[in-house]
Amino acid sequence: MLCRSGLGRARLPAPVGASLALVALLSPAAAGNLEARYDISLMGFKIGVATLKAQIDGDRYDLSIWAKLTGLAGVMTGGKGAATATGSLTDTRPAPKTFAITTAGSEKSITVRMAMSGGVVQAVEINPEIEPHPDRIAVTDEHRRNVLDPVSALLMPVGATLSPANAASVGQSACRRTLPIFDGAARYDITLTPRTVRTIKGVGYQGPVAVCDVRYSAIAGHRANRKVTKFMEENRDMQVWLAPLAGTRLFMPYRISVRTPIGLSEIEATSLTMDGVPLGRDMSPVRAQN
Repeated sequence: MLCRSGLGRARLPAPVGASLALVALLSPAAAGNLEARYDISLMGFKIGVATLKAQIDGDRYDLSIWAKLTGLAGVMTGGKGAATATGSLTDTRPAPKTFAITTAGSEKSITVRMAMSGGVVQAVEINPEIEPHPDRIAVTDEHRRNVLDPVSALLMPVGATLSPANAASVGQSACRRTLPIFDGAARYDITLTPRTVRTIKGVGYQGPVAVCDVRYSAIAGHRANRKVTKFMEENRDMQVWLAPLAGTRLFMPYRISVRTPIGLSEIEATSLTMDGVPLGRDMSPVRAQN
């Protein structure tokens, strides 16, 4: 999650960081232009919006994500951010080529650009540079190998074309993976594990969703003594619901929830279109059930 990276104080508030890092949970489709819109809430109150646009052509992808805090939260923090990623897709994981992200708050903004090839980071540019701290865990060359950028890492290829009959079981397979992420400053793992299959009856989607538990593990680039790092590593309250798009190998996140130090942040889809055509009606938020 970008909100837990080693990029210094210019991070977005956790809800926006979480949206940038998690809102792009995709698997490859044959081709098309996808657009999804999301509401961001904190403790039940809407505080922001996010938009995802994806251009997928065969095994090539081009993703862009934009998020912004609104209302009082936006006035107080000025939080907003945008990220892009390009690359190609294999049967098991993405092969990133480029990654860029810009985040801005009331105090500071930061931009990261990264070039990759074969899972190896070739070049990184961070502006402004990372602030040195004695408790920061050093990033080595090994930490820059066999990695994914934070946006491409959330492209989750599955091996079967989705249908109403297999969507639930294939979705559980999509939940079973560990994502080795390097964001330009920090190296960390995001691990998904299957929790359950749930049937929902939303306005724009009715059918099964695969519910995945999410865990965060810091590896390098982070500050070892920061309380927020320990909080995220011990966080047992992170989850994503994956909804299948029948006829493709594509899953879209229907709902994302992340426990932050100030409360539960939720991201829920409000609309989804492919090539300008709505995929069902607008989706009403579906609240989690214990």
